[in-house]
Amino acid sequence: MNPQPMTPQLRKTNSNVSISPQDEPKLINEVRKAIEKHESIDRIKQKLGDEYSRCLCDQSISRYLRARNWNIKKAEKMLEASLIWRMNYKPEEIRWEHVAAEAETGKLYRSSFMDKQGRSVLVMRPRCQNSKSTRAQIKYLVYCMENAIFHLPPEQEQMVWLIDFHGFSMSNISLKSTKETAHILQDHYPERLGLAILYNPPKFFEPFWKVVKPFLEPKTTNKVKFVYADDPSTKSFMESLFYIDKLESAFGGKNEAKFDVNIYANRMKDDDAKRLAAHTEETSTSTNTNNALRRATTNSELNHTNIDSDSDGEKTLPDVNEEEMLAEAQKIATADAGGTGGRIEH
Repeated sequence: MNPQPMTPQLRKTNSNVSISPQDEPKLINEVRKAIEKHESIDRIKQKLGDEYSRCLCDQSISRYLRARNWNIKKAEKMLEASLIWRMNYKPEEIRWEHVAAEAETGKLYRSSFMDKQGRSVLVMRPRCQNSKSTRAQIKYLVYCMENAIFHLPPEQEQMVWLIDFHGFSMSNISLKSTKETAHILQDHYPERLGLAILYNPPKFFEPFWKVVKPFLEPKTTNKVKFVYADDPSTKSFMESLFYIDKLESAFGGKNEAKFDVNIYANRMKDDDAKRLAAHTEETSTSTNTNNALRRATTNSELNHTNIDSDSDGEKTLPDVNEEEMLAEAQKIATADAGGTGGRIEH
């Protein structure tokens, strides 16, 4: 993944700070220099190989700076935590056969179409959840994220989420999975979300949304759109984003094709082969450099970073009584004919 040229305009942040085209490269270099000074960096470089170069390209560092409101120290800490996570979790090594069982029902997959901006589209159907293992769910999420990023065109770095709430029930609500998902997406894939469309969410989803919303940054919340099929403005909204002949019929498009795990498996296996080939090619060009960086470093040195964002001033999901939240949702569902008649205030 090649570094992208800086956008020639001021970048707005949540604190109304504007970053000029001249300032952004300076901040990026400051973060890069700080990372390079870490005592464990040689070991991290050796373990990550070409992944390290991708993580420290201008485009990547810019995302971490934006996520931390251009605060160099916070961005440095966040990026270091991601480097250590990638070194230990090895997301680039996850293959289809490792996650195939999670994908069987079509609960999450990369669509065969992109939006009009060339962004990858991830489709989620909570009703199709087929696993109780949070660990397995997160592994599949990471696989999907890596796959979606791999397919982004050079000029694009964000993706779109289409979440289909048809058939959604309270049994599909899990705070534990949501916390883990938010942690992975916000801490290790910052600024990758371009837009999240919640399509026909039921009214009883509202208590859950109220719990999650304060945890999200305002700019992230602004990317979440509640869309209802019977809203007169929905058709024009979806047509402004997608080519209707390619968009799935579940979201108002004309594409009647249904998720087929066998077809999808073949796509993912092909993608895995392409990713592996790209990885091998990049690795071969950096082997000599990485060999020079090898030295003895203990595992304890590699885990000195506190990856908990509490001490850094970032938002964390508040402790809530899940039973009370579900009871409120049940009350709404009972009073609203299953919770499908009302709309969520957001």
